Amino acid sequence: MRRNHFHSSGNSKRANALKHGYKSGLELTVSEQIKSTEYDLKYETEILNYIVPERKAKYTPDFVFVKKNGEFMFIETKGRWTTADRTKMKHVLASNPGIDIRMVFQNPNQKLAKTSPTTYEVFAKKLGIQHVAKKDIPAEWLEECVKKGEEPKIVKKFF
Repeated sequence: MRRNHFHSSGNSKRANALKHGYKSGLELTVSEQIKSTEYDLKYETEILNYIVPERKAKYTPDFVFVKKNGEFMFIETKGRWTTADRTKMKHVLASNPGIDIRMVFQNPNQKLAKTSPTTYEVFAKKLGIQHVAKKDIPAEWLEECVKKGEEPKIVKKFF
């Protein structure tokens, strides 16, 4: 009997992640990293609108941080970055100019396809995502954010 890839209990990391309310083992791993820090864990708390040509759509980033300047930092985790996911990210970025989305890949050196020379990291950078990490959120990223109980220092804009 063939197992359903998305609902299989054959992957113990995925099954454990599902028990804890996450969709993948990588999301669970990153959430545990965040819990072990001085930062608030905000998992899928924000929804960003984006437009796919001819229709409106919504995207919920995996993790959300508030940066010290009051802006949001969105972290998206990906084990597999499918064509549909890449297309969606392209539309999200086009619909939200200046947004700070960062990617944590299971393996940023993974090729888009067996015959493609392009890796996940290279493709992310082509989309304009400058911050890419492997498996964990880098400490430098977290240092840009407010910690539990802190308030952001809003930068006053005069023009």
